[in-house]
Amino acid sequence: MRGVILYGPPASGKDTVTAALHRLDRRYQQFQRLKAGPGRTAGYRMSTASELNALRTSGAVVWENRRYGAVYIIDAPGLRQQLQEQIPVVHVGQVEAVDAVREAFPDARWIVVALTCPRAVAERRIVERQTGDTADRLTAWDETEAAPAADLIIDTAESSPEVAARLVDQAVRGSQAAAG
Repeated sequence: MRGVILYGPPASGKDTVTAALHRLDRRYQQFQRLKAGPGRTAGYRMSTASELNALRTSGAVVWENRRYGAVYIIDAPGLRQQLQEQIPVVHVGQVEAVDAVREAFPDARWIVVALTCPRAVAERRIVERQTGDTADRLTAWDETEAAPAADLIIDTAESSPEVAARLVDQAVRGSQAAAG
């Protein structure tokens, strides 16, 4: 079992790099976190507050955070299934989330990739998305800590999505060979 954790602030390129990874190798699939609340639905498995409470009660929550008026959860059953069938690409923006995913699945070979870009680039990307919450996303960008344990750091303002995907794929293949 192996997976990729893409770590970075809003608009650092997580969706774009994931799409490029999938084009490179169909086994790379974005892990769709559970979400309850307003905002974007693409890239999430929409849920309800009661369904999320049931997961909490059963101990199946790997990571939970609240942002933009919504609740986001990485669930153990969903991630376990994807680890067995594909190479999940998990998007996170908190250092603690990286640790939680690794600790929940210690037998998986995780490659942690920190995606960065200058704040001005992120702001332009956020404005272009027209999500209507630019100030909130820039606050989240400002609050995102540097990833202390990244296997790879990619500035998405300097590297194309295809180059970034190849670098990530090389790191995944290298970790597989080392484990082999």
